[in-house]
Order: sequence, then structure tokens, then C-alpha cells
Amino acid sequence: MSVALRAWLNRCRRWIARSLLFRTVFGERSQGRLLPHTRISPSCSIEHEERLTLADHVYIGPFNFIEASGGVTIDEGVQITSHCSIVTHSSHRSQRLLGRQFVQPGAGERPGWIAGPVHIGAYSFIGPHSLIEANTRLGRGTLVCAGSFVRGEYPDFAVLEGRPARVVGDTRRTDEALLRGHPELRAFYDAWAKE
Repeated sequence: MSVALRAWLNRCRRWIARSLLFRTVFGERSQGRLLPHTRISPSCSIEHEERLTLADHVYIGPFNFIEASGGVTIDEGVQITSHCSIVTHSSHRSQRLLGRQFVQPGAGERPGWIAGPVHIGAYSFIGPHSLIEANTRLGRGTLVCAGSFVRGEYPDFAVLEGRPARVVGDTRRTDEALLRGHPELRAFYDAWAKE
């Protein structure tokens, strides 16, 4: 087979896979509700989907991992970019302490086990390669910078950055600058931001 033909076949294969297998389309269901404007990439891995509660207008991009055994709530308009993890438990401490006993039936208490829900407020943005851990609550309008590790409770409109994440700003500052240039959008912004 010639190199030119092989290259052409590879381009066709990638185009077909991208078009059919990795195409993100509108329309999902969550907790029995139809969400016509929510999109989840087919390459996103979701464990315990029955414990994931989504609002509409949510975007969950490619190569994300959501472990929802402890309950994950994602409010309206949230964007989760790519290569992010949302986890509701952490067992590594417990597994180190218990060794092989960790997986034994009836092992009982697991010291070091951390578990709890995650709640991401409306119109928040989760940057690539971020980790949202158990017992986290993000206020609405939060921006999580790329590569951040987030655990805890954060106020509305926080800009979070770092490992561990800390508040480094307020998204309303940039929003106000944009709204001055586009005053016709004020009513749309206020409809969710002033609730």
C-alpha cells in the first residue's frame, strides 16, 4: 500500500471516528428530566450516573471522569472543559492502613476514608486538568483555573487557582468590564447572577 493511500485512509478513519463516535450532541436526561440543551462528550466516563444530578445548559467536554457515588450536582450553565476529575470519595489512605484487609467482605470501619458530595454552582467554569474532590461546594459563577485541585466550600464568583486551590479573584470584575462594552447583555447576566 502506498504511503499516500495509507495517509488518505488514516484521515478518513479519523474523520469517521470523530463524526460518529466522538460527536457531542445536545440532549441528555438526568433524574428523569429531559435536558435539551445539555451536552456530554461520549469520551466522558461517569460512574454511578444515577447519583449525578444535572441542570440544563451544561457542557461536559471530552476525557472527563465523574465518580458520583456520594452525589454530584451540576447546576445550570456549568462548563467542564477536558481532562477533569470530579470524585466523591478518596480511599487511598484507608487502603494503605488496612492493606489486604481493605477489600475483605465485612471489613467494617475504614479509617482514612473520605466521602461526600460535590456541588458546582450555576454558570461556573472548570478549567482543563482540574480535580474537584469530595465535600466541595462551588458557588455560582466560579472559575476554576486549569490544573487546580479543589476541596472545600467557596463563595459565589470566586476565581480559584492552585494545588490546593485558593481564591485569587472575583469573576464579577471581568464580567463588569465586558458588560460595560455590551450593556444590552445586562438583563441576561442579571437573570442568573442576581438570583
